[in-house]
Amino acid sequence: MADEQQPPQIRINAQYIKDLSFENPNSPAVLAEPPKDTGLNINVNVEAEQIDAATFEVVMKFDIAASSGETTIFIIDLSYAGVFTLVGIPQEQIEPACLVECPRLIFPFARRVIGDLTRDGGFMPLLLDPIDFLRLYHQNRSQQPEATA
Repeated sequence: MADEQQPPQIRINAQYIKDLSFENPNSPAVLAEPPKDTGLNINVNVEAEQIDAATFEVVMKFDIAASSGETTIFIIDLSYAGVFTLVGIPQEQIEPACLVECPRLIFPFARRVIGDLTRDGGFMPLLLDPIDFLRLYHQNRSQQPEATA
């Protein structure tokens, strides 16, 4: 009952790299003569799993591929997670809190991991633009009925 008296809060208990892969399959050739027409494909997904009554693990999954024509420059697969305790949040707001607000809180740290990883892989740091997690949430919600039909 003490939680009901408190204003809504999202507490970050922990954040961490859950899974990470970096591939630089065509080195050193792509490092010796950097391609001029680099294409970037970035996919982001957010998932949440309830741990106990008020605690959730939220995982942002990034699949990033850079290429030039048929040549793969690098591939990144990153799952960056946080464990959150939600206090005083109404039941109908739990899902949006987990899939919008929680990733918004830990995104800057995942962005830094990706930037450092690409730099350490021999490339210019990849600094992702901020992600509109609310738009991503609505986009995924609108696709769910199609997946179940």
